[in-house]
This record gives sequence, structure tokens and C-alpha cells, in this order.
Amino acid sequence: MKSKFNRRSFIRTASVAGTGMALGAQGISFASTKIDDKPAILGGLRAHPTEFPGWPVIDQTEEQALLEVLHSQNWCRLGSHAVEKFEAAYGKLNGAKHCLGTSSGTAALSTILGALEIGPGDEVIIPVYTFIATYNVIVLNYALPVFVDTDIESFQIDAGRIEAAITPQTRVIMPVHIGGSPADLDKILAIGAKTKLPVVEDACQAHLAEWRGKKAGTLGLAGAFSFQASKNLNCGEGGAIFTNDSVFAQKCFNHHHQGQEGPVADFNTGSGTRGSNYRLTEFQGNLLLAQMTRLVDQTSIRTQNADYLTKLLNDIPGIKPAKLYNGTTRSAYHLYMFRYDQSHFAGLSRELFLKALEMEGVPCSGGYGMMNKSAYVTGLAKNKHYLKIYGDKFMNEWLERCQCPQNDKLTSEQAVWLFQTMLLGTTRDMEQIAEAIRKIRKYAADIAKT
Repeated sequence: MKSKFNRRSFIRTASVAGTGMALGAQGISFASTKIDDKPAILGGLRAHPTEFPGWPVIDQTEEQALLEVLHSQNWCRLGSHAVEKFEAAYGKLNGAKHCLGTSSGTAALSTILGALEIGPGDEVIIPVYTFIATYNVIVLNYALPVFVDTDIESFQIDAGRIEAAITPQTRVIMPVHIGGSPADLDKILAIGAKTKLPVVEDACQAHLAEWRGKKAGTLGLAGAFSFQASKNLNCGEGGAIFTNDSVFAQKCFNHHHQGQEGPVADFNTGSGTRGSNYRLTEFQGNLLLAQMTRLVDQTSIRTQNADYLTKLLNDIPGIKPAKLYNGTTRSAYHLYMFRYDQSHFAGLSRELFLKALEMEGVPCSGGYGMMNKSAYVTGLAKNKHYLKIYGDKFMNEWLERCQCPQNDKLTSEQAVWLFQTMLLGTTRDMEQIAEAIRKIRKYAADIAKT
């Protein structure tokens, strides 16, 4: 049975304002919780009977930010104040020399690939375990996405498999910091330096995550962020690009502004040969400034709760929290991910485990699927434009290159997600999540019969 709490329902839930961010009393011991009650799926009481914090968190700060732009009558970033102020503030917070606001995280990635002049015949290396937008921005340029299998312990791209995926047509290495936890950047950046390929960080889920003390999105040539409704920094839709390369920053600005170089609209054509309109609006810029007033504190709360939850879950056989690489100074915990081993739960399927966990009042999901095997992706091999560019034989060979057995195992049997808003709760919330899983494990054989 498929989990009912998918990405769409999470985004819908995330649109409701909420509070309740303060951590609970740190003195509560997990040993004091009861694990003898039957799980809710068998008629017992829910382990987590209350609601987790809602999202986004708002107050008069956001209201004033929107009204300020409304009354300014300057709603576009051209000749703007709010967007430029946000770019300066967010860039400074992350230690990025240049920050460019865009209309979405997808637009940020599209702008970066446009500035790199990615097009037909080019290959871009990406993880197979990621949101479809990472794939879409490559395909929209008629370039070829090359999937690399997953490190099943971390849910991240397996950096040890990247070099074998590089061909003479490879133009970009694009790791994704899934769930807000950095991929293995030491290895990835070393491969980029060795092969002279730019590394573009898809950091859309990784706000304020850190690798060896440096913010995610600032270590490669460029990094992309998303401010979509579910993200840890949110303005409904929106995105940003980081780069420390001044020349590349100007190329990105030109591409996102119809190829035009200046901060205003020009009736003449711009530089380069391609461009689009990916500009962030003044409303979004000021709303992001308002949301940023809570970002550092929220990140700290998520980290504390995630660390505590990891300690609790490490004591439950069959539950393995996602590994963080040694270089990770901080995860953003946009997702809290763990692996489920049904052999420690009397053979209870992951689908029934997810259903039982939701009935305990713990929203969860099985996460991403096998992107490389989905009809959406495999259909590319028969796309008329791709057949013109690459030919039938090459596209069939591409399908063979897309096999990712570790990802198949992770997505079909093991992956479980919890969500960032849950980590804005209390220590008691974390204990109740663990209690729910312990109850399910104790009665797993009975649940399997339902």
C-alpha cells in the first residue's frame, strides 16, 4: 500500500501557518515513554497525538514586507531594492561573493546551464536519487542526463562511481545535496579538478548546510537554491544562484534577464546567444528577507532535534538513519531520512510500515522512486528530437547506462522520509516518533496480517 503522505500533500499542508518552534524540556528521558501500548493500526492510541508545527511560520514581519512592496508600486526587480537587498543579505550569510535571485530553483539550474552554454551533444552527470527538476533542466537543453547510482547509506550520489560515468561529451558534474545533507564534496571536487569539469551544486534543499565549515552551494563553480513552499527558506516559489566567479556571475545575470546585461529593460538585444526571463520579483525578495529573520534559529532547532532523533533511532534494530559524510559540518535537514530493514520487523513490508507510522500521527513518505526506470525518463529514448540528435542506437545504449541497482534497492524497499517541519517541534515529539517505531516493531507480525 502506498503512503498517502506524498510530496503534493506535504506542500499543501505546508501552506498552513504555524508556530510551536520552541524546543521542549531537555530533561525528558526516552526511558520514561511507554512502548507497551498497541499501535494505532491495531486499535491502540497514537504515539504522537498532537500536530507537528505548521509551515510557513509567519507574523507581522511578512505582512509588513508585502505591504511595503505593494505601496512602493515597484513590483519588478528591474531598478529594484528588495531583491538586491535580499541577494546581498543571503550571499553574505552564506559567504558567497555573488548571489542572484531567480524565479525558482529550477530556473536557477536552468540559468547556470544556460550560462555554461549546455546544449545538444553535451552530457551532464547527476544522481539518480533526486527530484525530477534536476533531470528536466538538462533535457530542456537537449543535453543528455547521465545517472550515477546512489550511495545507499547516505542517500547521496555515489561519488566513487562518478569518474567511470565521464565521457568526452561530459560537460558538467551536478551533485545534489539530497535532504539538505552535503554529498561527498571532497571526492566530487577532486574529480572536477582532475577532469577540468565544472561542479555545479544542486543545493535546492540545503539552506545553511555546511561542508568543512563552508556553506553548501559555495564550493563548486556555482550552487542553486530553491525557495518553493516546502523549503526551509520559503517565498512560495523562487530560487537563487551562488558563485564566487565574477565573470560567471555576469553570464548568469545576462541569461536570466533575456540576455541583457544591465539592471533595467533594454529595447536592444543583449550579449550571448540565448536567454530567458527568470527574474525574482520584489514581493518574493522582501518576503524572503522577512523569512530570513528566523532561518538561523530554525536551522539550529532542526539540528538539535535531528541529532536527538538519530540517537533514539540508532537504538532500534532495523532502523538506520542516513549517513552524514565526515566533511559535513551541518545538514540542513530539509528531510530526515532513514533506512528500514523489514527483516527486523517480522518481514513487515515498507508500505505497511509507512501506513502504521502515519496512523501513529507521524507523517512520512517512501520518498523518490526509480527515476531512471520511469516512463517519463525512458521515453526520452524515443523522443523525436533526441533521435535526430543522437540516433536510435545511441539512445538505447543510454538506457543501458542508466542502470542503478543500489538505487533500486533503496527506493523499493528501504527509504523513509520525515519532513523539516517535524524537526521544528519539541524533544518530546522526537521521543514519540521513536516510540511509534518501537510499537510497530513489537507488533510487526500482527500488523503484517492486516
